[in-house]
Amino acid sequence: MNALQIAASGMAAQQMKVDVISNNLANMSTTGYNARRADFADLMYQQLQQPGAISASDGTVLPTGVQIGLGVRPASVSVVVAQGSLAQTGGDLDLAIEGKGYLEVTLPDGNSAYTRDGALKRTGDGLIVTADGYEVAPGITIPSDAQSLSINANGEVYAYFQGQVQPQLLGQLTLASFTNEKGLEATGSNLFLETGASGPPAVGTPGIDGMGLLRQGYLEESSVDSVKEVTELIKAQRGYEMNAKVITAVDQMLATTSQVR
Repeated sequence: MNALQIAASGMAAQQMKVDVISNNLANMSTTGYNARRADFADLMYQQLQQPGAISASDGTVLPTGVQIGLGVRPASVSVVVAQGSLAQTGGDLDLAIEGKGYLEVTLPDGNSAYTRDGALKRTGDGLIVTADGYEVAPGITIPSDAQSLSINANGEVYAYFQGQVQPQLLGQLTLASFTNEKGLEATGSNLFLETGASGPPAVGTPGIDGMGLLRQGYLEESSVDSVKEVTELIKAQRGYEMNAKVITAVDQMLATTSQVR
């Protein structure tokens, strides 16, 4: 009997779904986090009778055949790309991306990573970095004597100085977009890496060519819908219980078979 293995694959699938849901709920307060979704596909089939096979000498063809499925397997855990709500913070280096795009950061090994976490900081030298200290491209330094900072929707960074009416332009932040955002590799710390599935980044100016706008003094909240996640959690729990009942039923059938005399 294949039912034991089939039900076991179903239990493993529901357990994986619960793992994904728990990670979503754990990141409800993570800046710029997008929920993940577990997708599944059926396994291979035993072709006991091939559909369309000739079943008689007169050429009669089987209309359906006999195909026995062997369970379920994980197909993917994909990112549900959605805009999170914007929460006002008032911080001069808090940036929310309204629309499409990622901030580009430079890792210690020189490679680029991408993030939607706009809770930026400055180093002792005035360099704009992420919360983990990674430089934000294109590498803008804020002078130590700057009184205040202004970042407009197009990413232009201006500094105001004492005794000067007009602000000084320090540089312009850029955004990167990908053909397939779901193909990015998540590495933790709200960072993503380019992969062959995501395609190369297209770097551009915020607000131009479909890029999102930057909102100073705001942060993008997690897009996790807690009601939906709890509903999916209940469905996964019920699916796990039903597969467990199948295993119990098969065990009783095997026990009955072994007791036949």
